[in-house]
Amino acid sequence: MDQAERIDAVSSFLLQSPPGEINDVLNDVRNIIADDALLQEGILPSLREYNIAQFTTVDVPETNHQSIISEAARIVAEESEERFLDPRSKTTFVFDHLTLEASKPEPYELDTPHEEARVSLEKAALTYLASHFLDGTVSVFAPSELQEAFTLQIVANKYNPTNFWSGRWRSEYLVNLSDKRVKGKILLNVHYYEQGNVQLETTHNISFNIPAAAASAAPATAASKIIALIEDEESRYQVSLNETYREMGERTFKGLRRALPLTRQKIDWDKVTGYKLGAELSSSKGVFGSS
Repeated sequence: MDQAERIDAVSSFLLQSPPGEINDVLNDVRNIIADDALLQEGILPSLREYNIAQFTTVDVPETNHQSIISEAARIVAEESEERFLDPRSKTTFVFDHLTLEASKPEPYELDTPHEEARVSLEKAALTYLASHFLDGTVSVFAPSELQEAFTLQIVANKYNPTNFWSGRWRSEYLVNLSDKRVKGKILLNVHYYEQGNVQLETTHNISFNIPAAAASAAPATAASKIIALIEDEESRYQVSLNETYREMGERTFKGLRRALPLTRQKIDWDKVTGYKLGAELSSSKGVFGSS
């Protein structure tokens, strides 16, 4: 396998990294390349793809909050340097996909006639985030000047390597006040790896209408009603997940194995060695015991 094939293999591993474990994966595959300079150069495109898809969060320079790295946040600048937008502070910055750090902040004027509505939606989303997510980040973008439409993104991470699990919640919604419609999805990834390796990766699509009265209300009122509808959808999904896991534990997993061995008696695992010794003695007696 040549170096190009090795880089492709490493990149594939990185794109499948569980939440919060990409550095662990990177350290594990360094020996495959054995050339850190070549490795960094070769995997940068995959790291960029991973960070954008996974809604990687970053501390925004000169602020006390984080922003989301995503396709909605990407600014197509005239120069070759790719920049990302934090709409909350109206700042753009350069993001290092290897070190996960932001630099070179610059002010950015959000030239859109719907900025008041965007800010109202952002404030309502931050209130929702504080109530339901222990460690989360939210960003609200206004990608369209022609329509009163906004992209709302939420990400929350929970890493617990001491207990061998990690998880990431991502949700993204296109809130279109012009069409009175919200379309979005929830993406959930959980990794549990104590004496094994189990991953859950699921996507749940959401779509609902915005009541006409809410869509035409004052920006703050409309934003509160829309976030309340999103909260209802996400709460229902959370409840459905809990019910699914309970059913899996009580029915599905039990159906994959025998409740009892063929003897219909539970095995006392502390006596397994004794069982084996007894079987060997019985076997020996059968062969040599008679005279």
